[in-house]
Amino acid sequence: MDNPILQQVVERAVTVGPAALMHGRWLRRPSDVVRASSLSQDDKRAILAAWASDLNAVVSQPALRKLPGTIEPVSIDEVQAALRELDRQS
Repeated sequence: MDNPILQQVVERAVTVGPAALMHGRWLRRPSDVVRASSLSQDDKRAILAAWASDLNAVVSQPALRKLPGTIEPVSIDEVQAALRELDRQS
């Protein structure tokens, strides 16, 4: 990964686990993460980075991601759009 900040976020998401960051929250879509006022920007990035990870790709449907604890898969495009929205807010 060329971006050291993104690498750090991904490592944190893997270490902490998105489920720990989401504990007690109902986050169904990546946009819910962006709008979650109780999460820090770093935690939002960690959740979205984990969601975008190939580890959460749906088997036989690589354009979809399903984060543990969520009900349905979402497209990688939706996750990336949420990450871009966080960048705009920074």
